[in-house]
Amino acid sequence: MAVQQNKVTRSRRNKRRSHDALVAGNPNECTNCGELKRPHHVCPSCGHYADREVVAAGEVDIDEDAA
Repeated sequence: MAVQQNKVTRSRRNKRRSHDALVAGNPNECTNCGELKRPHHVCPSCGHYADREVVAAGEVDIDEDAA
């Protein structure tokens, strides 16, 4: 079993954890309908990507966990 040789101070422990924070999403406005969408993804409300219709509006499958 691994046992630490010296105590890890609060400062060193917290420095190690400084990169573990969750970052907020970065939604962009759709150029076609104005709804918020994930960058570099098809708009879930209108089905447009890069000013052209990629998917019919009713066929867009939204994964709530990924969004």
